[in-house]
Order: sequence, then C-alpha cells, then structure tokens
Amino acid sequence: MPPKKVVETKKALLGRPGNNLKIGIVGVPNVGKSSFFNALSNTSLGVAANYPYATINPEEARVPVPDDRFEWLCETYKPASRIPAHLTCIDIAGLTAGASTGAGLGNAFLSHVRAVDGIFQVVRAFDDAEVIHVEGDVDPCRDMDIIQTELRLKDIEWVEKHLDGMKKTTRSLGSNSLADKAKKEEIATIEKVYKVLTVDSKDVRKHDWTGKEIDVVNSLQLLTAKPVTYLVNLSEKDYIRKKNKWLPKIKAWIDANNPGDPLIPFSVALEERLATMSDEEKEEEQKKVGATSALPKITHAGYACLELIRYFTCGPDEVRAWTIRKGTKAPQAAGVIHSDFENKFVCGEIMAFADLKEHGTEAAVKSAGKLRQQGKPYEMIDGDIAYWKAGA
Repeated sequence: MPPKKVVETKKALLGRPGNNLKIGIVGVPNVGKSSFFNALSNTSLGVAANYPYATINPEEARVPVPDDRFEWLCETYKPASRIPAHLTCIDIAGLTAGASTGAGLGNAFLSHVRAVDGIFQVVRAFDDAEVIHVEGDVDPCRDMDIIQTELRLKDIEWVEKHLDGMKKTTRSLGSNSLADKAKKEEIATIEKVYKVLTVDSKDVRKHDWTGKEIDVVNSLQLLTAKPVTYLVNLSEKDYIRKKNKWLPKIKAWIDANNPGDPLIPFSVALEERLATMSDEEKEEEQKKVGATSALPKITHAGYACLELIRYFTCGPDEVRAWTIRKGTKAPQAAGVIHSDFENKFVCGEIMAFADLKEHGTEAAVKSAGKLRQQGKPYEMIDGDIAYWKAGA
C-alpha cells in the first residue's frame, strides 16, 4: 500500500488579507519622520518642523519600488506605458509617553497606526542642539521603549474590552453545538493574546500562532501584530563613516525586545540633499561622499515586511508590476487585474523572469519548454511573468 501523500499546510499570515497594504511612519516627535517621508516620496506633503505635533493629519504617498527586473523588461519590450510596483506610505504624527491614555493627541494618532499594516519606526540617533527633543535629550533606546510601551498598553486595553464584551454575551454558552465550541475557542485565543501581552511582555507578532489562532488575532487588528522595521536616523557624518555610538545599543535593544526585526541606518540630512539633485548630480554626489542613498533598501524592506511580492505582465503597450501577497494563488493574482479574470479563470501561461532573461525572447522560452500552463492551485512566485486566460 503506497504511503499517504503528505499535504503541506500553508501557514496563515498575520495582518489584513489583501494586496493594498500600507506602511506607517511612526516615532516620537522630532526624529525626522516627516522629512524622511518627503525624501522617500519625493514630495513636500509631510510637515517638517522643529516642534512636536507639526503633523496632525496623516499624509499618504505611493512610492515606486526599485526593481532591476522591471527595468530590464521595459528595455526589452519598449512599452508605451511603464507601471512599477508601489509601496503606500503614511506619515503619522509623533507618539509621546502616555499616548495610550490620550496624552498629546494619542488616541487619534494610535487610531492612525491601527489603520496601517506595517510600521517604519524612525529612531533619532543624532545630536543637534537646534532640533529639540520632546524628552529633553537624545536616547533612542528610551524612545523605542516609549513606542513599544504605548502600542502594547493600547493593545492590552483593546483586548480587555473585547474580552469583557465577549464574556458578557456568551455567559449562557453551555451546549456542545459547533457555534458554541467555536466561540469558546475564540475566547481562549483572545485570553492567550492577553497573556502574551501582559505576562509574557511580548508583542503579538513575536508569538508563534496556529492558523486558527491567527484568524482570531487578525480580527482584533492589534498594533503589536504589525511588522516593524527600525530606521535609525544618523547625522550625515556618522552615516558616511558608518559609525555611531548608539547603533550597538539599538541593535542590543532590538535583539532583547523584538529579535529578528530589521534595522536600517540612514541619514535624513543626506537624503534631503540628494532629493534636490538630478540623477546625474545624485550619482556624482554619492561617489564624492562615499555613501549611497538608503531609500531603495528601505523601500524594499517595507515591501518585504508586508509579505508582498509582484508579478509582471508584458507587451508593447504596457509593462506592469502587479502587487500581490505572498502565497496568492493564480486565480486571485489574475483577479488583481480584473475580477472577471478570477471569476472566469481558465489558466495562466507563466514563465520565470530568469528564464526570459536567459533565453531573450518569449518564443525562445517556449522552445526551451519553460513556458508553463498553470491552473487554479498554482501559487505565484515573485518575478513570475503571466498571461491569463479566462472564459467568456
């Protein structure tokens, strides 16, 4: 008797399902958030000023994701239209100690954090007497403690209210019906979330949840379930020489509190200067100072932390990168273009970018047997080039 086929269970992802995910720029006041947002988005939407709460309402910008594969495809197909993948970034006002209880404009700002799917936490590690710090002096580890504490306290308050409400409405649960069992399991999971936040003193994203539990956790929209990338804002001098007294301490703090979270040093001062230059001037300046812009690396990190990938459609009319979430099946990937492609999905003709680059043309890829017809079970791979077939 042949052995039973092992079916691999796909682990659910924390966070909202969907492809239109957003990343928020978070930190205490006056650490360079709005200046970073302006440099990243190449706009002047963010209000950069030398006082707390210069930003009140969140600003939003779509930032193109640099991709050499996309550039190569555009060179090859020479399309009339080029549409790269984008990362949607939100500039959120500074959080201060006590924000979880409404200090400053805490409640409003935390609601803005709840509305995004990931966090760029900007941390100030430069001294400048002319740029005031809301806490009086520069101490990035203290600032990270403040943000983590406020997000966690708000989650605890949120979970307590949710648990209290559920227990009031489920006191009569006593039957063995499937609905009652499901409700009891949901309460047990939320109690586990509460324990992770309070007893274990951990962010929700750092616990290993089962697929069923993740469905419950996602329904809570918790602040500490969102992935975090730490962006350390250095002086231009420190960034160029790759040395700063705070960097080892920041790394140690992340290892102790949120191991595995990415840390990217950058310099708002340098990025602001580069943003005013032409491409040629920018390249020359980077050679001159011996350092490159960190913005491409930051953009890629934000895209990756949201578990986003992209596939391409190519032709003389348009080369376009379509953003989907990791684990997306072919019909849902096709549906990003138009719902009919998902509803009437027949198959996809898929080739890997590497195969097209190796063989040079679609015809050569097909002759090499590398153009594949894929059905509904196919899980998209980052860099796939797809042509969809749908029924009438």
